[in-house]
Amino acid sequence: MISIQLAIMIPFLAAIITPFFYKKLPRIHIGWFVLTVPIVLFISLIRFIPSIAEGKAYINTVQWIPSYGINFTTYVDGLSIIFGLLITGIGSLVILYSIYYLSAKESLHHFYIYLLLFMGAMLGVIFSDNLMVLYVFWELTSISSFLLIAFWYHRKKSRYGAQKALLITFGGGIAMLSSFLMIYIMTDTMSVREIISLIDTNHALFIPALLLLLIGAFTKSAQYPFHIWLPDAMEAPTPVSAYLHSATMVKAGIYLVARFTPVFGSHEVWFWLVSSIGLVTLFWGSFNAVRQIDLKALLAYSTISQLGLIMSLFGIGSIALQLGASENSIIYTQASFAALFHLVNHSTFKGALFMVVGIVDHEVGTRDIRRLGGLMAFMPVSFTIALIGSFSMAGLPPFNGFLSKEMFFEAVVNVSQSDIFSIHVFGLLFPIIAWIASVFTFIYCMIIVFKTFFGPYRPEKLEHEAHEAKVGMLIPPIILAALIIGIFIFPNMLGDYILRPGLASIFPSLSLEGSYEPISIWHGFNPALWMTIGVVVIGIVIFRIQSRRKSLYIPPGKWTFDQLYNSTLEQIELRGFKITSFYMTGSLRDYLVYIFLFLMVSVGGIFLFTDAFTFDMSSNAPITLYESLIVFTMMAAVIAIIFAKSRITAILLNGVLGYSIALLFVLFRAPDLALTQLVVETVTTALFLLCFYFLPEKEKEDTAQKTKSVNVIVSILVGIIFVSVALSVQGGKLFETISAYFENAYELAGAHNIVNAILGDFRAFDTMLEVIVLFIGGIGVYTLIKLKARKEAENIENQ
Repeated sequence: MISIQLAIMIPFLAAIITPFFYKKLPRIHIGWFVLTVPIVLFISLIRFIPSIAEGKAYINTVQWIPSYGINFTTYVDGLSIIFGLLITGIGSLVILYSIYYLSAKESLHHFYIYLLLFMGAMLGVIFSDNLMVLYVFWELTSISSFLLIAFWYHRKKSRYGAQKALLITFGGGIAMLSSFLMIYIMTDTMSVREIISLIDTNHALFIPALLLLLIGAFTKSAQYPFHIWLPDAMEAPTPVSAYLHSATMVKAGIYLVARFTPVFGSHEVWFWLVSSIGLVTLFWGSFNAVRQIDLKALLAYSTISQLGLIMSLFGIGSIALQLGASENSIIYTQASFAALFHLVNHSTFKGALFMVVGIVDHEVGTRDIRRLGGLMAFMPVSFTIALIGSFSMAGLPPFNGFLSKEMFFEAVVNVSQSDIFSIHVFGLLFPIIAWIASVFTFIYCMIIVFKTFFGPYRPEKLEHEAHEAKVGMLIPPIILAALIIGIFIFPNMLGDYILRPGLASIFPSLSLEGSYEPISIWHGFNPALWMTIGVVVIGIVIFRIQSRRKSLYIPPGKWTFDQLYNSTLEQIELRGFKITSFYMTGSLRDYLVYIFLFLMVSVGGIFLFTDAFTFDMSSNAPITLYESLIVFTMMAAVIAIIFAKSRITAILLNGVLGYSIALLFVLFRAPDLALTQLVVETVTTALFLLCFYFLPEKEKEDTAQKTKSVNVIVSILVGIIFVSVALSVQGGKLFETISAYFENAYELAGAHNIVNAILGDFRAFDTMLEVIVLFIGGIGVYTLIKLKARKEAENIENQ
């Protein structure tokens, strides 16, 4: 079997190679090369199914930062294999679909690079056992999805949607990272498998870690109130929407909740947050889906709704961990089983619907429900796929969504009758909210079918004449439609080999063998079936009433989370501009003041905090009269520069400083340094005089007294800090000096002059590189001079 580490890296390697194939083989669509990646990975993952169905798991570790417990450890079990198959399987169909959907004029190599990066990141998330590695891949999914959503970056809405998705999911990622660090503090391990047995529910950090982890999961899976990024992300190309927002990225948050259910699921807070937020999201998404006039926006809100359904099931299923190994716990594990079942079903019918909507938009040029209608006669295959996908999402037989939806109804009915976690107080709300949301779900599913494919055909409102899509674009949704029906007919093939091993991964502490009956299509006239019948009857009535309205769209209210998000960004931008304008004055003097103040606060503060200001001058050499005279001369020159009224005077006074330093080198018996200083100072003074000769006359500056006072104070304080640091460093030697090593220059380098030995031998490479830099600079100057001379000669010849 292929190594999982290699499987994760293959998409990244393919992303590196893709540009070269794109340039070398321009006549071959780059998508055909990219298509081989998910197909190979899907086949490789299928080979794990038999052994995982028997209860095996595969662990492999590649050391990365072992000193900090951060290693690239992968863990393949029943839960991760479900998501792995969805990522690679749906990914294969989406890439095939994109080959026919995207125009050859698009920047295809960029599109497929981003898609491969996302695929590899998602595989890294689901197979990583190490918390830090999981986080790295988690954030990489946010970055790659940002690039995919903004693929049509020339559109303002695409840029806005990409930014919104990145900010919200990245913020959730930071919260998740904080949770991971708390978990590490509690358990002293980065391994998810080990955390399950080491977590202490009574630890003070347990609840904060739980809350922060759920924030990360809710933001990624578009749970209320973080759902606002998903509708705007629909500005991405349809293949991106079909892949990221139905089958993969939004499922990352679902995966996180499922994976950490054994860690936090036994706590009451986990149950209430996951189940209640899921139900609220289910209702709010379905309610808003009915109000949309754009088919893709409708599917966006339907995705939010369905993700809420799955999330609520995982919350209900977590009760089993509180009950332990008992008969009642099996009832609630069925809820988690239904969550996994609906997870797969949702990927099939929502992927098919996104592709059909993309086909409609591609062929007729609009997704506006008010302009569509009568397409069944012109697009019979697309209509059939839309019918299958919509009816499956509505929970009607003979489609797979019916089976998992019935399990959902059973779960909410069961939990309403439970007495654990004080559910009896609000328990009745579970089936009521679920039923109302299901009515809205039924209505928007009917809107997709009947408003698009039935009714009068109005070609004058369409951009193109309606016609069926190419066969290549139809194959992927046809495969998904076939899976929808196939899973309904043979549900236990999926249940026995894929779903049950996944359930065992969520409840490793419970014995689930022989606890379940096979999935059956008919359960008799139970409460779940009556709820379904009620959904259909009430849904048809409301749909017929709503169909009489000319417009389905209801404008959003003034107070929405979208408005809150936009106003928050506007305030941040406004405040940021004001703060930036405060210190970015355009004045070099102000910038120097900021730099010096920061230097004083940081260096002076550290020295004060560490008691590093220690002065020991007992071992200093005595200061002679000549040295004192030179120092006082330098001080006088510095003060005089401040009050100099002409540039020439300031340059000459600056030269006094340089030559005085040279004299100090002479007194300290360093003639080579003195000679170097004299040469450098002479050249510098000459260059200053040459430059200032061509500058305009210096205008008289009218500097405010306050500015002069600040300059004086800052200058004095900087001088005090530097002198204090220099004296402290001299008096507080923490380490043995290295000068003793260089004092032995004659034996080490055969040199009588220690300075020459340091420059020519000990720092030979440094000196050589400095010479090379000067040499390169000289070449540049010579080239510019020659080019100018050549251009002038050409101008003369042309004249």
